[in-house]
Amino acid sequence: MKALDRTTWTLTWRLTRAGGRTGLLATGLAVAAVAISTALLLVCVAGNLGFQQRADRIDWRNPVKSAAPVAVEAVGTTFSGGTPVTVVDVAQLPGEKAPAPPGMTHFPEPGEVWVSPALADLLGRLPADRHPVPGTPAGRLGRAALAHPGELVAVVGHKPTAAAVTAPREDDPRRPGDTITPTRVADFTGKPVADGIGEGYVALMKVATILVVVPLLVLGASSARLSVSRRDERLAALRLIGATPGRIAGMTAAEAALTGAAGALLGAAGYALLLPAAARVSVAGGSWYAADLWVGLPVLLAVLAGIVAMVIGSALIGLRQVVVGPLGVARRSRPARMSAVRALVFVAVILGYAQFTADKKSDINGVLAFFAVVFLALSVIGPWVVGVLGRIISARARQAATLLAGRRLLDDPKGAWRTVSGLALAGFVAGFFALFGFVGSSPWGSPDTLAVAVPKSREAVVQHKARERLEHAGITATVGSDTDWVAIGGGENSVQVTATVPGGTENLERARTALASLVPGQYPVAGTDIDWSGKLFAQDFTTATRVVLGVTFLTAIASAGITAASSVLDRRRTYGLLRLAGTPLRVLDAARRKETLIPVAVLAGGSVLTGIFCAAPLTLAGGSSSLDAGGIALLAVCFGLGIAGLMGASALSRPLLRAVTERAGPSPE
Repeated sequence: MKALDRTTWTLTWRLTRAGGRTGLLATGLAVAAVAISTALLLVCVAGNLGFQQRADRIDWRNPVKSAAPVAVEAVGTTFSGGTPVTVVDVAQLPGEKAPAPPGMTHFPEPGEVWVSPALADLLGRLPADRHPVPGTPAGRLGRAALAHPGELVAVVGHKPTAAAVTAPREDDPRRPGDTITPTRVADFTGKPVADGIGEGYVALMKVATILVVVPLLVLGASSARLSVSRRDERLAALRLIGATPGRIAGMTAAEAALTGAAGALLGAAGYALLLPAAARVSVAGGSWYAADLWVGLPVLLAVLAGIVAMVIGSALIGLRQVVVGPLGVARRSRPARMSAVRALVFVAVILGYAQFTADKKSDINGVLAFFAVVFLALSVIGPWVVGVLGRIISARARQAATLLAGRRLLDDPKGAWRTVSGLALAGFVAGFFALFGFVGSSPWGSPDTLAVAVPKSREAVVQHKARERLEHAGITATVGSDTDWVAIGGGENSVQVTATVPGGTENLERARTALASLVPGQYPVAGTDIDWSGKLFAQDFTTATRVVLGVTFLTAIASAGITAASSVLDRRRTYGLLRLAGTPLRVLDAARRKETLIPVAVLAGGSVLTGIFCAAPLTLAGGSSSLDAGGIALLAVCFGLGIAGLMGASALSRPLLRAVTERAGPSPE
């Protein structure tokens, strides 16, 4: 294509080099913005793909009944120090040849126990009377059988007539997937678990991805518009001396492609460096296998290509004025004001979100998609709000710095928005999380009481066996029975036999081991075990909140620092002329601060309210929605840190402002 021929690339490269140190610095800032966006975007993609790989590897523990079975599979869950231990009982049917379960080299013989590396380490640290599973490990499970490196899993081989693979097991709806009755299977492919806390993790991952990716996309797209005034002036001059629109578009695309490609490659390298640290982040009970967070070459190339295409597209969007009205650009004529249509679009999106969540609240994917649209709509209304603020400030200014700030906001609202957009979007994230408050609690039973469910007809027999086992293990406990809903049984015809064990966690775990096979297919549970997944999700939600807020605010601060420095370079001619006219440096610096802080105060406040508005339907779906003291504290801390970070980022560009104004001469160009 002629627009991207050798002449175009040569001109682009020469103009880039001709910019001198300041031009190269501006290009470097754009490359840094793309690199940050690319690295963090790849981490987000890796988290989603890695979570799916985790889920795929544990499908085998959710067996599928077969009409031509070769083995029997059952699943139970016991606990060790409050951590769940998954026990998979398997048996090969007579005359059949069963395949090896995932992560194993062969099907286990009766009495053979295979354990995960983490469980093997735990068994090595604990005395035998506190082992969550009996027997001596014969092998270690491979990664194909485990969700994460720290997972505690045991696979136990049995005879096909053993009670562990013949006695029916009652499913506990509070602990989906923890207990699965013996199922005759043809293989160990299994199927995904369709309910339970896993759905919450999927939704959490989607929300976190939206909240992180949107600011990154805005930063990446904005990188193409850094130092846009200087570039437009050069292109307008070329247009005035006869360059065709195609040549101008080609040069713009070439420059953006070079910047985007360099930033994307640096971001990919940064992603590779972040992988070890990201793999140590604990989610859903454990850290990650590093391989799970590797997106793969096709996805990596697709993300890099998408980033470069986004940068090129963003650069080309602003070309219309250069091509159609180059004289106006060259003369620095006043740009057109932001249209109020932007505000109408934002209001329409907000009303649409409210209507959609009211009608289709159960459609979580639809709600999240509309939620992402609302988040993006902030970038539509942001420049319009900045322009309105510019008119108000300019009309009411009483100080030189305030007047300069107002004129800057009015003359280039899009540029001013790029500086504060990160913090405005981060305010949306803080407002969104302010309504959420998860508290993992266990309203069942007592933490020092173990329970198993039995038919009423066997209550006395099981109590007697429990006393014998506890006495044999040297454990002092009170054995009784009640009808509390801790252990799940056969409905009205069942009771739960309990053992109250004083002396703390160590004695409780010894009692748990002694009572492990008291009732076939059951493991003793305490009240604190019932809601283990809910408590874990509450912890992970808190961690996710901190990570997402940290990433968005760091992105905001980095964006503010990059755009502030680029703005100084972009406006060095204006600063130079003002300095030559006698404007003190402190006034110029004060104007820079005001043109940042005033929009932030308004936009961040509006973004927080928008985030609260978007979170309300999702929290109401969970049964509660309120802004408590914790939410208010979160907002206060985030706002304080955001302002401090923004001021710090702005201060870093102050030496650059001083250098630019000191070099001002009769022809600052």
